[in-house]
Amino acid sequence: MKRHAALIPLALLLTACSSTPPPPPEAKQERAKPPYLVYITNENGGDVSVIDPVALEVVATIPVGKRPRGIHASPDHKLIYVALSGSPPAPPGVDESTLPPPDKTADGIGVIDAASGKVIRVIKSGSDPEEFDLSPDGAQLYVSNEDAALASIVDVASGAITQTFTVGEEPEGVTRSPNGAFFYVTSEQTGTIAVIDPKANKLLKTIKAGRRPRSVAFLPDSKRAYVTNENDGFLTVIDSTRHVVTGKIVLGAPGVIKPMRVIVSPGGETAYVSTGRGKKVFVIDTRTNTVTASMEAGQRPWGIALAPDGKLLFAADGPSNSVAVIDLAQKKVVKSIPAGRGPWGALAIPQ
Repeated sequence: MKRHAALIPLALLLTACSSTPPPPPEAKQERAKPPYLVYITNENGGDVSVIDPVALEVVATIPVGKRPRGIHASPDHKLIYVALSGSPPAPPGVDESTLPPPDKTADGIGVIDAASGKVIRVIKSGSDPEEFDLSPDGAQLYVSNEDAALASIVDVASGAITQTFTVGEEPEGVTRSPNGAFFYVTSEQTGTIAVIDPKANKLLKTIKAGRRPRSVAFLPDSKRAYVTNENDGFLTVIDSTRHVVTGKIVLGAPGVIKPMRVIVSPGGETAYVSTGRGKKVFVIDTRTNTVTASMEAGQRPWGIALAPDGKLLFAADGPSNSVAVIDLAQKKVVKSIPAGRGPWGALAIPQ
């Protein structure tokens, strides 16, 4: 009997002949490295949010310690410094006798390695550090000790406090002049600015400068400074070659507009001012000392940072736990990015 080959259905034969191997799974695309990163201190959350300015989202969260506020980078941008404090918040009108005792073990300047995103060290910097700045070479920290009415100079390498100065009550803002010859320390309660020469270890002068001065920014040539006066609704203008007040720039009615943070563009032609519960960020032409624009920026814009390319401004908005992203060409908020609890300080640095 003749055997016949098994018959294969035509549909199966055609399928077998025409089938091709399935494509390999798509490779996971890595996130493109942004040109810079934005760091936001979260005062109530004890951490720092890291924002990708291209994706406009938080890409990392770095635990740092209690009550992080002031934030700055080393000159080479490899280290991020954050002021930490164990003192409980004491806003105006609060009876401080009802607050819990401060945790002095938490006071210091946290040091973050930018590459790893981890705290590698905490430098002891005196009681209740709020704000600070660095010497041009990054070897020294200049720190305001808010609850002690002091300013301290700290040697970064050894971690030793090398000098302290008695300044006005509730010192907050600390800014070093671009030429490194001196730094200013604002004192909220006494309405003064201490002028300190870090090389001579000398308090040069105390300037009277309006009610509740908060922060300072210098022009790149170190010849002029701007100081925010929270309770006056204006900026104080200072001739920083002579350390004398020369004028003011009115932003709005006292009690309505509350100037908080001031920064200056790298070229010095523009200043930006946050106004806390005034809800706005103001733009000032420093050539004429006039306001050229103002923008709504959330419930309480506080710390602000300018993108290195000058296109975006980032404003920490504490009550809403978010960061407002302002497009400076459009002069409006283009996105609100959820951050940690109580955003306070902002820093933008190239990678």
